[in-house]
Amino acid sequence: MLNSNPNKVQLFALPPLALYIHFPWCEKKCPYCDFNSHQVKDVKENQHPQGFDEARYINALIADLETELPRTWGRQVHSIFIGGGTPSLLSPKGMDDLLCAVRARIHLEPGAEITMEANPGSVEADKFSAFAKSGINRVSLGIQSFQDQQLKALGRIHNGDEAKRAIAIALEHFKSVNIDLMYGLPKQTLAAAKADIEAALSFKTPHLSLYNLTLEPNTYFASFPPSLPSEDEIDAIFDQNLELLNKAGYKRYEVSAYAKKDQECKHNLNYWRFGDYIGIGAGAHGKISFPDKITRQVRERHPESYIQAMETKGMALIESREVPAKDLPFEFMLNTLRLTDGVQTKTFSERTGLPLNVIAQRLAQASKKGLLDDNPALLKGTDQGLRYLNNLQEIFLG
Repeated sequence: MLNSNPNKVQLFALPPLALYIHFPWCEKKCPYCDFNSHQVKDVKENQHPQGFDEARYINALIADLETELPRTWGRQVHSIFIGGGTPSLLSPKGMDDLLCAVRARIHLEPGAEITMEANPGSVEADKFSAFAKSGINRVSLGIQSFQDQQLKALGRIHNGDEAKRAIAIALEHFKSVNIDLMYGLPKQTLAAAKADIEAALSFKTPHLSLYNLTLEPNTYFASFPPSLPSEDEIDAIFDQNLELLNKAGYKRYEVSAYAKKDQECKHNLNYWRFGDYIGIGAGAHGKISFPDKITRQVRERHPESYIQAMETKGMALIESREVPAKDLPFEFMLNTLRLTDGVQTKTFSERTGLPLNVIAQRLAQASKKGLLDDNPALLKGTDQGLRYLNNLQEIFLG
């Protein structure tokens, strides 16, 4: 069955469902970071061993999850991602309590991918062993660079040796390990970028994420910008990185993500394929579909405000809205066009509940500009479209 009404959402099957859990604290706020992260308070001042009230926050998370259950009842959760901040600051008991509570409340797919983000400065072998026993089977390490000078410029609390040690420990304990690296760093040369990639490749992790450093609004770097390589230099670094990764057997499957065969991040693929996700925790976003609408939610951003809202009102939503049908094409394309293989054309109607003809004119426009593959069975950016992704995505705006 197909929906022929361009102004009405009509989903005949709901998309896969994931769970995102936000942990808002980190040991130090990095100057480039625009995520919802807050530096932990001094332990003496805060009266908590870790600088934050772990028990209160976990209780708030569990209560938050329970508010979402009526909206997702009976649906299986395919993956969990614990992001931050630095979730590895949680104690082993805290992580175990959290995951046990989650499993007791949702229908989690057997063998589901459960990812935790970690920074090298917070990595301890005993702690990682305990996290693995709690059910974490994938870890994403915020390495960014292996060079001490660059790490210092990025405001990181670890050095190159600690980064390498963290990867080695993670590989001992987890089924899958991702390394986050940045390029286009302050005064970075082609040779320095190559050294970073080669250091990462030496560990043969199944997944690598490679991000171009950008100056995001409301960050320290936005106010006090460092000296970054020119656009031509950044393009040369990217081309060099892509060649090295291809030779090492990594496929670029998303704009910033590279994986060995069958090692893609399932949780992130769900985002990029316009799947659904419950989002709990301070500042977390969620997307939940129903047969006749698609909704989005946003939680209280500050950790204390979030906890207090859950404790006093039993809810921490600051926004809960139905996405207008006219906005769905752009939201869909914003995600799916990041994938190098794109998605099948039929996925548009399956995930938005709208007929394909609402974007037919824009598809033709993007194809004519050489930004979109002309295969009618695929919605896929060309090499040029991926390089100028913002220009491709903007065609579907409004």
